[in-house]
Amino acid sequence: MKKFLRYIGYFFAAILGLLVLLFIIYFQPDRSLEELKPLYVNQASQFMPLMGMNVHYRDQGNPSDSVPLVLIHGTSSSLHTFEGVVKNIHKNRRVITLDMPAFGLTGPNPTNTYSFKYYSQFLDSFLTKLQIPLCDIGGNSLGGGIAWQFTTCFPDKVRKLILINSTGYPVMNAKGSIGFKIASTPVINNVMLFITPKALVKASLKGIYQDPNIINQEQINRFHDMAIAQGNRKALLAIFKNGLEQEPAKIKTIQKPTLIIWGEKDGLIPVQNAYLFNQDIKGSQLAILPNIGHVPMEEAAAKTAALINGF
Repeated sequence: MKKFLRYIGYFFAAILGLLVLLFIIYFQPDRSLEELKPLYVNQASQFMPLMGMNVHYRDQGNPSDSVPLVLIHGTSSSLHTFEGVVKNIHKNRRVITLDMPAFGLTGPNPTNTYSFKYYSQFLDSFLTKLQIPLCDIGGNSLGGGIAWQFTTCFPDKVRKLILINSTGYPVMNAKGSIGFKIASTPVINNVMLFITPKALVKASLKGIYQDPNIINQEQINRFHDMAIAQGNRKALLAIFKNGLEQEPAKIKTIQKPTLIIWGEKDGLIPVQNAYLFNQDIKGSQLAILPNIGHVPMEEAAAKTAALINGF
């Protein structure tokens, strides 16, 4: 028995030693906004003090457009995900993109607590400060969930809704992303507060794009930098540990003209969910993009923009 316990002790000592070694090799502190702004801020970037944060956003296109298009990114992403789409949107449109709380250069909110209700209240305050009483709103993945939840909370402030591979229904039989799987795993996910190697980012991106050949070092660097931006890892962990309330029954209450865009080969939120949205939102339009993954606005920016322009 003593020999067995000794071997058990050796085993746990080896595991502890390995963790210490990994920590020494791969430990990465948060990067400050002062470091990241020169890399990811351009002439269109602005910052808005709001609800205890300094919100990074871009307000582009025709300033006379009275009903602007607001586009919301997904989990662990940033406003950069819509750059290709923005370039292809009609020149007479005003387009607003932003880094949502917990992500990008906006970073965590003061309480580090998140819910769809919180995000709806945040968007309402953001649009009110920009003096926008009515908008078209769209989003990808988590951003799509935020967009339709905002629509149900503030229907008078939305003219049209655009959902791109959106959250909303339970996800079944999905391959998923290795990064999200680790973030969802209790105990192990705490390691991500200190260790976020670029190799993990690259592996996660392979689960997002259908065509791995479009992944380049610039993308890997950007996703990695946004992941380790000050406070973002702690915020992401809070979201995965506490979850965001799923209320699919609300989807049937949406009465706004809705465009649903979906990458047929989405490994995170299968295309079956696109048909559920189309079924539950009366009169909605559905466009399935063949051989496209979870982020059509990056893999097929021109096609995605053309669908939005037509809508």
